[in-house]
Amino acid sequence: VQLVESGGGLVQAGGSLRLSCVASGIIININDMDWYRQAPGKQRELVARITSGGSTAYVASVKGRFTISRDNAKNTVYLQMNSLKPEDTAVYYCHTFADIVAVHYWGQGTQVTVSS
Repeated sequence: VQLVESGGGLVQAGGSLRLSCVASGIIININDMDWYRQAPGKQRELVARITSGGSTAYVASVKGRFTISRDNAKNTVYLQMNSLKPEDTAVYYCHTFADIVAVHYWGQGTQVTVSS
């Protein structure tokens, strides 16, 4: 299983970025897929989830600004991030848990930096 993120970068506050996570070795629409982030000196936190059934959930701090989605044909999960704030600065990771084998899979992460 491999998860490969892309789309991070440097953006001014109020700007937008779209992160992508291309999955191989798993089928994303039969797994819950997550975006996590980790800021310097802080614990990794769950930002958004899309379930196998298509339901979505978000941490309170990003509700109304971030949108998680997936393209089953491309086996890719996205995180559209709008109205970015400096506190959104972090490394963003794609994640899934394969319950059949009880294994967590993580991507390598992509850096998002929001300047004020």
